[in-house]
Amino acid sequence: MSDYLGSEIKKLGFGLMRLPTIGDEIDLEQTKQMVDTFMSKGFTYFDTAYVYSGGKSEAAAKAALVDRYPRESFQLATKLPLWSVEDPAEMQKMFDTSLERTGAGYFDFYLLHSLSRTVVDRLDKLGTWDFIQKLKKEGKIKHAGFSFHDTAEMLDELLTAHPEVEFVQLQINYADWESENVQSRKCYEVARKHGKPVIIMEPVKGGSLATMTPQVQEIFKKANPDASVASWAVRFAASHEGIITVLSGMSNMEQLNDNVSFMENFKPLDEAEQKVIDQVVEILNNTPTIPCTECRYCVDGCPMKINIPKIFRDCMNYVSVYGNEEQGRKRYEKHTQDGGKASECLHCGNCEMHCPQHIEIMSMLEKAAEKFE
Repeated sequence: MSDYLGSEIKKLGFGLMRLPTIGDEIDLEQTKQMVDTFMSKGFTYFDTAYVYSGGKSEAAAKAALVDRYPRESFQLATKLPLWSVEDPAEMQKMFDTSLERTGAGYFDFYLLHSLSRTVVDRLDKLGTWDFIQKLKKEGKIKHAGFSFHDTAEMLDELLTAHPEVEFVQLQINYADWESENVQSRKCYEVARKHGKPVIIMEPVKGGSLATMTPQVQEIFKKANPDASVASWAVRFAASHEGIITVLSGMSNMEQLNDNVSFMENFKPLDEAEQKVIDQVVEILNNTPTIPCTECRYCVDGCPMKINIPKIFRDCMNYVSVYGNEEQGRKRYEKHTQDGGKASECLHCGNCEMHCPQHIEIMSMLEKAAEKFE
């Protein structure tokens, strides 16, 4: 494999977005065990963000990783959320907060978080591009890039205007590879055209590609009885060229052990395995579901605090895929027992403005209310 930024990093990264919890708090003991196992197998890349778990994720990175391992033995990435920033001074304040929470001293990879057309105009007004270069000159960050949720055309515009960007983080998985919404393949090809290495996020699409229907599970098991369903998705993502690492948001030891088992000595998919993926994609394309990844950006801006991801993924998609309305209704009752029913949506549009998947959330909530209430 040719030399490029991050070519030496093992192709599984630990996403700290969905860490194990006890109640509302991150389960630090289990997180430490997960970090220890991950590091012992030679994996070194950790990814957090200013907004993950309301800042608790960055603090967990300090407790489980930074305080316990030599700083040069791992790479730590975090992200600057610009969707609510109005004043340039806020960027510095957020960066300083991330540095303080993690105790990292510097960040190996620093990202502008979730760039899309709605946020990009703000960057020039705030002087964000210059701010990032200043941090780099000061040695507070080693490499600057951004995570991205928009069209390939938009990505092309951004990388043409800002050749100083060193890498991009893209949503790539086999379900979204040819999706017109997410444009995984097209965005990947734009990044390659500009010579930018890629960090992959959502390889398992927020966990969706780890469970799958009995029909799909059967196809995977027949092809390889020993491989987990999730392993096919992670390996698909990691099989592309110019990848820095593939982030997996691991929530327990079981997921971590599974991921490191097949990624420790990673082998790209062969032709026969790719055909298995193609077969599964065809089935998925004929099963209508809501493409929610449970990032929860919609919930943060919802005045009614409707748990949109749970309603979509646990209830609506469950019924679409498994056809079990009774179970879907039970799940819906569980997720709305303390309020936040779909029918309480005010149609303010906050959720749709922040949805990286561009889902028509308001009309889907109407359908959920009709189905489950």
